[in-house]
Amino acid sequence: MSQQPVLLPYTDPAFLADPFPLYRQLREEGPVRRAVIAGGLEAWLVTRYEDGLAALSDPRLSSDVRDASDPRLMQQLPVTERESMLSNMLRTDPPDHTRLRRLVSKAFTARRVAELRPRVQEITDRLLDDVVAAGRAELVADFALPLPVTVISELLGVPVEDRHDFQRWTDDMLLRRAEMPDPAVVNAAWEQMRSYLTKLLEAKRARPGDDLLSALITARDEEQRLNEDELIAMSFLLLVAGYITTVNLIGGGIAALLAHPDQLALLRDDPALLPGAIEEFLRYDGPVSPGIARFAREEVEIAGVTVPPGATVLIASAIADRDPARFADPDRLDITRRDNAHLAFGHGIHYCLGAPLARLEGQVAIGTALRRLPGLALAVPPGDLRWRPGGLRGPQQLPVTFTPDGDSSGGAG
Repeated sequence: MSQQPVLLPYTDPAFLADPFPLYRQLREEGPVRRAVIAGGLEAWLVTRYEDGLAALSDPRLSSDVRDASDPRLMQQLPVTERESMLSNMLRTDPPDHTRLRRLVSKAFTARRVAELRPRVQEITDRLLDDVVAAGRAELVADFALPLPVTVISELLGVPVEDRHDFQRWTDDMLLRRAEMPDPAVVNAAWEQMRSYLTKLLEAKRARPGDDLLSALITARDEEQRLNEDELIAMSFLLLVAGYITTVNLIGGGIAALLAHPDQLALLRDDPALLPGAIEEFLRYDGPVSPGIARFAREEVEIAGVTVPPGATVLIASAIADRDPARFADPDRLDITRRDNAHLAFGHGIHYCLGAPLARLEGQVAIGTALRRLPGLALAVPPGDLRWRPGGLRGPQQLPVTFTPDGDSSGGAG
């Protein structure tokens, strides 16, 4: 393994459009590879599937950024996040993680999520009504983005009139942080989001509703199981985690189909393939790239490579999910693939709590779009699509054309 860290060129449009040749090279060079990632930080990439699977369950690898030895990791976090956002499930380990996750797990069971299907379908059809009426679409802004924003906002109890502000703050924090890293803009958005969540939680405490935020307040006030910072951090995590990765799943899945007409035709002919297609989109080009960060509590050996204490370890799911030792013909999009246990949602105790909801939204959104937008095609050459920089992978825009006489009758299809 080379001792010189490789630079991942997150601002290079060519790399963003197709990072997989470099990812393949890194995997072939070794199972653990030093790299310079976003912000000039160094990480140890775990590039192969079995090693990544093991690393995601290794208790010596922490989710808490305070276990990192590089002070820049903490310094890059906005002041507001340093104060309270470290209290969310993504950034804690047992026993705190166990306690926090238990509080919200009932809202994301397969049964509870299945009950949301009619409402997700209703929102999807309403958005596509507007697209069909307009006769054209930019499917990220017009469809892939507003759908998960609406769903997670309704689940949590965010008032309709506040959702535009929430979306803008989230974009400033997550997207502009990668695209145009202006600390003043990012910090201002964090401050506004924290202030908003504090006021929203006060309103829910005064007048509880049938929503998840009200349930969390009950847990905090009656059972004393959430302190105030944890309550704000949990609210923020649920809002944000339920938003941008699902946008990327929907937009990226449609983009993948449009780039592979044979797979698009196959799915149109047999909508029963849709659940498996969602898993293949997640494996082939998932919404997080290159992967999931952990921090070494102590010296750890991974695939024969010694990783020092405090090192940032990036379990590179986007690389591992194309490991030919695990997946046959891994660089081919195959919506009929059966053995598809990808790492896009993680593994172990931190496995994505919102995975059932993301899958549901992806199935309803993509299935309904294919049915209601016949002749769907890119309005620009594939090479002209721009992809998000940083660790969130998905098309920034997806301009499309379609036959304007699409079915507008609604339904699951």
